Amino acid sequence: MGEPTSLEARLTAGARLHKEEAQGLWDLDLLFLGRKADLARRRLNPENRVTYVVDRNINYTNICTSGCRFCAFFREPGSSEGYVLDEEGLVQKLEELKSHRGSGVLLQGGLNPDLPFAYYEDLVRQIKDSGLRVHGFSPPEIAFMSQRFGLPLKEVLARLIQAGLSSIPGGGAEILVDRVRGQISPRKGTSAQWLEVMAAAHELGLKTSATMMFGHLETRAERLEHLFKIRDLQDRTQGFISFIPWTFQPGGTALGGEPLGAVEYLRTLAVSRLVLDNVPHLQVSWVTQGPKIAQVALKFGADDFGSTMLEENVVAATGVGFRLTQAEIETLVRQAGYEPRVRDHRYNLL
Repeated sequence: MGEPTSLEARLTAGARLHKEEAQGLWDLDLLFLGRKADLARRRLNPENRVTYVVDRNINYTNICTSGCRFCAFFREPGSSEGYVLDEEGLVQKLEELKSHRGSGVLLQGGLNPDLPFAYYEDLVRQIKDSGLRVHGFSPPEIAFMSQRFGLPLKEVLARLIQAGLSSIPGGGAEILVDRVRGQISPRKGTSAQWLEVMAAAHELGLKTSATMMFGHLETRAERLEHLFKIRDLQDRTQGFISFIPWTFQPGGTALGGEPLGAVEYLRTLAVSRLVLDNVPHLQVSWVTQGPKIAQVALKFGADDFGSTMLEENVVAATGVGFRLTQAEIETLVRQAGYEPRVRDHRYNLL
């Protein structure tokens, strides 16, 4: 018997989708699409559980030369509102996280031209020495360090690993299509550079997440282009452990516009699960969608509830302020019919 031919039959059989087929996913009935994404999720994660991590986002500086039009958090160098996290502030944040039994820190910041490389190494070392894992520095930050200090990417990564870096977040991907990047973040680097950092990280044994920020100037076809670039790199490296699509929040940004609705979020989430057949985990974005849509998203291919986010500054800067405690996350997961389980940033169950 040959492979099933119709798109619906191929989805049911779990066949790998080609780009032309994936384009047809947008036209399917929303609930049908959700069921097929849930089927794909259960192939990859058959256990009836939903994981989450207890951590906090530490943004070590808001000073940034990138000037992305979608960001309300950054401040230009020289701004009176700019800051750099000092040792005392870091210790306070780490102690609070440990009191909540956190396992690690999501460490990200602006592209600050005034910080020496030793600052990043010391930051990582201090977090590691406190007994917490460091999930830190998105590809634009790594690329920035490489250019700023004249070091090869692998040397930057190797030195950060030596200091205690254990995994890398997938931030800064936005949409991995240079037409879009040229309009929303022209100073941030190309999609090829983002992929190059991730390939180098994977070669050095780091696990990473990948993200997609959508709902601004991109087309649906460009969202698919983004997904296929992730899938192609994953075929080569097997280094991506999770994928996190989230919607652009326009409040307070230079880009502006209207936020994308829940239906398009759920559709894109399901399409992501069906295309990314080689990325183990798919995460909901309760930070942008709120708790109720995040619950629904667990039936659209997602198996992970993200983070307790004891601290979150970047989305909050747009005026969106969803907050959830660990107990609330567990209740939401149970109400949706799953067993909640705590993990670390590398998806080890704790």
